Amino acid sequence: MEEKLKIKLSIADRVYPLTIDPKQEEGLRKAAKNIDHLAKKFEQNYAVRDKQDVLAMCALQFASKIEQSGINESENIKEATARLRALNQLVHSKMGSE
Repeated sequence: MEEKLKIKLSIADRVYPLTIDPKQEEGLRKAAKNIDHLAKKFEQNYAVRDKQDVLAMCALQFASKIEQSGINESENIKEATARLRALNQLVHSKMGSE
């Protein structure tokens, strides 16, 4: 069994102690850094001072990226499936004419 790792992450001027699997550390640290960066950007660009509002906007931004990525992936799969069907029909029509 892998040892747990205790880390502290700082997000929006608060420290969060976490106990995690060591393989999660890099992703969590990058995520915390990205949240902090985006929060500071929102505070500077929109003169928002309430941390809850800033963090809600960060959550919305990251969640919308995930959702849009899922939508794009679904559309790409549908497009690839349609192309494969067209190729399959083309191959079968060529085989039938020989």
